[in-house]
Amino acid sequence: MTRVVDLLQYLLEERGSDLLVKVGSPPAIRRNGRLERSGLEPLAPQEIEALAKEMLTPVKAEEFQRTGETDLAHSVPGLGRFRVNVYRQRGSVSLAIRRVVPGAPSIEDLGVPRVVADLADQRDGLVIISGPAASGKTTTGAAMIDHINGTQPRHIVTIEDPIEVLHPDRMAMVSQREVGADTIDVVDALRRVARQDADVIYVSDLMEPDAIAEALTVAAAGCLVIGVMDTLSVIDTIRWIIDRQSPGAQEHTRHLLARVLRGIVCQRLLDRADGRGRVVMVESITATQKVRDAIASGADAALLERLMSEGDYHGMATADQALFRLFSDDLITHEEALERASHPEDFRIAVQQAGMATLR
Repeated sequence: MTRVVDLLQYLLEERGSDLLVKVGSPPAIRRNGRLERSGLEPLAPQEIEALAKEMLTPVKAEEFQRTGETDLAHSVPGLGRFRVNVYRQRGSVSLAIRRVVPGAPSIEDLGVPRVVADLADQRDGLVIISGPAASGKTTTGAAMIDHINGTQPRHIVTIEDPIEVLHPDRMAMVSQREVGADTIDVVDALRRVARQDADVIYVSDLMEPDAIAEALTVAAAGCLVIGVMDTLSVIDTIRWIIDRQSPGAQEHTRHLLARVLRGIVCQRLLDRADGRGRVVMVESITATQKVRDAIASGADAALLERLMSEGDYHGMATADQALFRLFSDDLITHEEALERASHPEDFRIAVQQAGMATLR
């Protein structure tokens, strides 16, 4: 009978980031962003159910039975911490296991722009880390918390589902709360955080309308709120925050967002040109007065994108500008840049005007 420790050991030995387990197929491993079939034998339904039971706490087991899915953190001495999603598909239990790199990396080691550290240094307001699934958002969030923890005497309260990176107290005090174990849900935790004397609040999943509304309120009250959202661009993030509210609340939300926003970084992981893993691409906007006015007035995406393209001094960059810098530094290929570009023809012209070779 396969044990959880066997699967986790295999994931580490193969240097994978994720392992997917479902009935009817050999487990699949993700390496450098690419999904590959493993050399393991397919597992029977009862084997996968036994693996899930081995990891589920009573609270998580009840949630799984009630909803058909649950997230949890699983630690194994000598192997490390893993994020696990247990879910049902076609009536059988499946697992998605992600390796959590121990400790929090420094912002400098991530290869992200300086604006990420600048946003972590804000005293109050709202900062959003966005991007698609598996784009490194959790790692960036952990690095920002670690940066604050090591440089500022503040009380940081995290609201996570689940807790992935443990933060020991350094210059700051860090209180980490896990949804389902330490608090009922994100909304309730945000409503009560003012009574916990928090200076900084980190929310690992800020997608629900009620949670967004509470985060805006907490930011307006003088805390720094750092939230993670699964949105695909800076513009998409702004639209999501506003449009997900009820029609009667959208104007208020737009003006409140314009007042409390400090910045948004939206990231993706791209294949390196040398084939040695992946590199992060970061699109960013910071809340200059022109950006605030544009958000408050409901300006269209074209204006916001133009402000981003002209805002290099303030730490802003469009996705295409970020791609151009990575290509200029020989970190990604021309083909990869074109495939990811928002405006491929404009990108191609910019490369030609710069006199840069495209066969790299």
